[in-house]
Amino acid sequence: MHISAKADYAVRALLELAQDTARPLTCETIASSQEIPFRFLKSVVGDLRRAGLVRSQRGCEGGYWLGRPAEEITLLDVALAVDGELITLRGETLGGLAYPGPAAGVPDVWRDVEAQARRILAGTSVGSLLAERVPV
Repeated sequence: MHISAKADYAVRALLELAQDTARPLTCETIASSQEIPFRFLKSVVGDLRRAGLVRSQRGCEGGYWLGRPAEEITLLDVALAVDGELITLRGETLGGLAYPGPAAGVPDVWRDVEAQARRILAGTSVGSLLAERVPV
């Protein structure tokens, strides 16, 4: 299984934004705090903005905020926003996948894996991840 860097960085950026909702955060601040390459993060945040998961404000007081409450943003929302699909096989979705002969049952296993991953990610919100944090 592969979790993309885009999905990982997107979740981490959203957690930074959810932690401090009083002011917008810049990509520079998020990148520095999470040790994410700035240029890559700019692309990821653009995907999140297009999906409505973050909103932005230009100017010297500008930056990014969550687009909706952290409890309403699931990890499934994030993965789909930045990757488009949850699981693909050689770049194709699993829906029409079929193999001949003794391998005929394999596509059902891949679809079951995707269904379980979808269930877990849909049941985990950015807000719930913040709530699970142990105070330092």
